[in-house]
Amino acid sequence: MASFKNIFNPRSEKNGDFFYSIKKIINFSPKDISKYEEAFTHRSMNEKTDAKHPKNYERMEFLGDAILSTIIASHLFKKVPSGNEGYLTKMRSKVVSREHLNELGRDLNLLQLVRSNIPNDQFGENIHGNVFEALVGAIYLDRGIKYCEKFINHRVIKPYVDIQKLEGKIISYKSLFIEWCQKNKKPFKFNIYEDTGNDTLKHFAVRLILEEETIAKARATSKKKAEETAAKRAYYKLQKRIDSEMS
Repeated sequence: MASFKNIFNPRSEKNGDFFYSIKKIINFSPKDISKYEEAFTHRSMNEKTDAKHPKNYERMEFLGDAILSTIIASHLFKKVPSGNEGYLTKMRSKVVSREHLNELGRDLNLLQLVRSNIPNDQFGENIHGNVFEALVGAIYLDRGIKYCEKFINHRVIKPYVDIQKLEGKIISYKSLFIEWCQKNKKPFKFNIYEDTGNDTLKHFAVRLILEEETIAKARATSKKKAEETAAKRAYYKLQKRIDSEMS
């Protein structure tokens, strides 16, 4: 019966599952499912389009990033008429930060739909946000800007864009710490030191020194992550001082 059904169904059973998974996520029916298939194809598949161009989510990610940023900017522009350029830019950055996009991708469980020759546990954290942006790009190519607005309003703006909460949201503890130090002329430095851990993956260890005193340490699989974690620990250690002097 399965083969008989597929004669009259342009999508295979597997593609049919993908179609309904996408429909459930975006809350309307795709017209051209091939756009979404490309948005969920990792470069490790080494697939090509009919024109022999690489077929994976990276170009759609670029497109989706621009569209998402534009729609969020438009929403903030209308929602906060008193906000100046600097304020609006900062608020948009909080909504479309890599951390937040990764959270959106994880909440929608997008990784389960990605076709790849790489095991899921070998992907970096940013795969979640990258695929979310590619999905926005696919919606734009399939249904246009109005449907992108519909999707982003449903999945991003309504559940996540609370102006008061965004104003207090910190997207980079390192940036905040550096800004505080510079504003108050406090000398600081991030020192990378030898990590003697026995982890399979290489780790980096960081000491955050403020006015010649080590105030926080951290270790992670990248220097950037270790510095961000050290800055976060320093912030919570000095939160009252930092908040009062940055307000």
